[in-house]
Amino acid sequence: MMQADEVSVLILAPHGRDGTVAAAILGELGIKATICPGLEALVAELDGSACAVITEEALLSADRRELAEWIKVQPPWSDFPFILLTQRGGSPVEHLTDLLGNVTVLERPFHPAVLVNAVRSAMRARQRQREVEAHLKERQQAHERQALLIRELHHRVKNTLATVQGLLGATARSTHSVDEFYQSFADRIVSLANTHNLLTEDYWQTAPLVEMLRNELAHYDDGAQRRISLDGPSVELSADLAVPIGMAVHELTTNAAKHGALSVPGGQIAVAWTVQDVEAGRRLAIDWVERGGPRVEPPRRKGFGSTLLHRVLTHQCHATISIAYDPDGLSCHMDIPLVEERLVPEY
Repeated sequence: MMQADEVSVLILAPHGRDGTVAAAILGELGIKATICPGLEALVAELDGSACAVITEEALLSADRRELAEWIKVQPPWSDFPFILLTQRGGSPVEHLTDLLGNVTVLERPFHPAVLVNAVRSAMRARQRQREVEAHLKERQQAHERQALLIRELHHRVKNTLATVQGLLGATARSTHSVDEFYQSFADRIVSLANTHNLLTEDYWQTAPLVEMLRNELAHYDDGAQRRISLDGPSVELSADLAVPIGMAVHELTTNAAKHGALSVPGGQIAVAWTVQDVEAGRRLAIDWVERGGPRVEPPRRKGFGSTLLHRVLTHQCHATISIAYDPDGLSCHMDIPLVEERLVPEY
């Protein structure tokens, strides 16, 4: 929509005093008027103007092809208003009124009030057209957002089903009873659902890292001992990163609850993260450190959690993962390139 300083009445009256008189009348009432030296200059300013006042002889003596082309290619919402000044007692030239289309004819000499009323009427009409333009743009943007969301939804459902299928097979291979399978698989589905809840709050676009960590760890923090420490800047993870990172956090939490720092009352977990700008883009570094749990020994076999950390994060997120089985507690370092682009614009 036009800003206040962009609204201008264009005047094309190269002969006599009609141009200066009309500009003075409008100027006294605070209506911005611009006198154009020729038809070509007027056409160049039409897009940012409210209406145009043109004398009949100015059109008759000029090459009107550029003006006709501009009028022809107006967008559907636009019907630019013209005011045509004619000689008293004569009939306006028909092909000129046909050319202009939305035209008000004023005979000269005109009364100042008649000119002002015609200009104000034209400006109101143009303002309504601009409002229609804004409404149509808003509808188009909403349609485009909806189409993007539908495509993204199809993509996410396909990815989610593939993820669930992978969870099903991996859980079955890493458990030894139906009850153990049911509990492990159900917990992983709940974790996946929690991440998806965060994504859908932002039209399936991004999820805040700190909220993903809180979803998994908050209920282990008793408040008095401060068992859980989260420290890092605000980071929004794209859906392609949020799902695998959320699953990785769940596996680390589950392992800590079964074998690590969360399996004993005094154990603590500190998660710290930073974001660094490098030549290839921003990278997210996450450090997960456990202390106060049972003495740690390297596992004899690779479980589902470590397989997910290494394979999924490395292949799907192009991350670098390192796990240290220090006797004092497990620590995990993740270095992940951040995806910056949003599929759907923010509202």
